[in-house]
Amino acid sequence: MKIVKLDLLIAVYIACICLAETMGGKTFPLINLLGYQLNASVAIFLLPLIFTINDIIIEVYGPGRARSIIRSGLIIIAIILLFSLIAVALPPSTRFESTNTAYLTIFGISARISAASLMAFASAEFLDVQVFTKLRKKMGHQGLWLRNNLSNFIAQFFDTFIFMTLAFYAIDKGFTTNVSFLISLIVPYWLLKCFMSVLITPLVYWGRSWLQPDQVSDAQTFAVTP
Repeated sequence: MKIVKLDLLIAVYIACICLAETMGGKTFPLINLLGYQLNASVAIFLLPLIFTINDIIIEVYGPGRARSIIRSGLIIIAIILLFSLIAVALPPSTRFESTNTAYLTIFGISARISAASLMAFASAEFLDVQVFTKLRKKMGHQGLWLRNNLSNFIAQFFDTFIFMTLAFYAIDKGFTTNVSFLISLIVPYWLLKCFMSVLITPLVYWGRSWLQPDQVSDAQTFAVTP
């Protein structure tokens, strides 16, 4: 029984998106820096992998295929959010009443957080494709580690900036107060994402060598229409 490698990679990509959306609400203590406790979402282990898979697919199959997969991922996120709203809104059966509060706590995602997540993911993923593709055209096959990390750094900054701003900007607070608070959230979390991206750089090389035999020829790779 054969599994097409690209199908498996897309399945992992979608699984990472689903896990980040459904389980990413939990944070854990990361490090105590100068008396300041830095926390991170458990999704930090998944987000760099999502961008890395993106780059592997661009490298082997071109930007057109990557954009198609991103659009599919956005549809999956929308389905998860929509079904979460429906599931939370439905009244519990008598047998489930005692655990319904816990269910609401886990799956009750606010509309604002959901919208922020969707917009941040869409913007960052398409930006990652654009930056990686431009670097690929300029550098050719060389410097995959640089193309991967540079595109990830830029895309993940926008992902963090857009999400944190849309999710946590307080309209009733002053501009200066908001900026100070958002910087304290955005900068450490973005740097952590960058660190994780560097850490998993070898996966890009492994992924390219693993996936490329399934591609007919390199000439067809960038013939895909964006």
